[in-house]
Amino acid sequence: MSTKIYLSEVMMPSQTNPNGNVHGGELMKMMDSTAYAAARKYSRSNVVTARVDELEFHTPILIGDLVTCTAEVIYVGHTSMEVAVNVEVEVLEAEQGPQHALSAYFTMVALDRNGRPMAVPPLELETEEAKAAFEAARKRHELYHERKKQRELAKQKLTETKNEQ
Repeated sequence: MSTKIYLSEVMMPSQTNPNGNVHGGELMKMMDSTAYAAARKYSRSNVVTARVDELEFHTPILIGDLVTCTAEVIYVGHTSMEVAVNVEVEVLEAEQGPQHALSAYFTMVALDRNGRPMAVPPLELETEEAKAAFEAARKRHELYHERKKQRELAKQKLTETKNEQ
């Protein structure tokens, strides 16, 4: 089953600031829409965005540039999926090809008709590249949950300290 989705759009003036640079939020929305489509196609259910990791912009994107988002499900847990989203930009007036603009990982959660998390099918890893991406995503998933646990413990300690005073 293919887990890859492509979405392309030419950037218009309404998507930019006065200098002609595309707003980061416009790109994030496009990335989220592409991640949504990939996760929904894979899970065959509605999905919501639960988390997005760091976004780092590598090159400016301007009015008239062609932006292509590629999203692929690379990791599946019980109800969540990690979707790798890559963005390329192509200056249509230039001879050079597309350039990497930014990338991020989106965690999407599958929902049933009642809006509750539901199980998704396991991911079939057919290539060594897919296995490596899955393993890296699994480690990110575990690290995220460990950091979340640490934040909850710190919050609990802070609450206990305030209560003791």
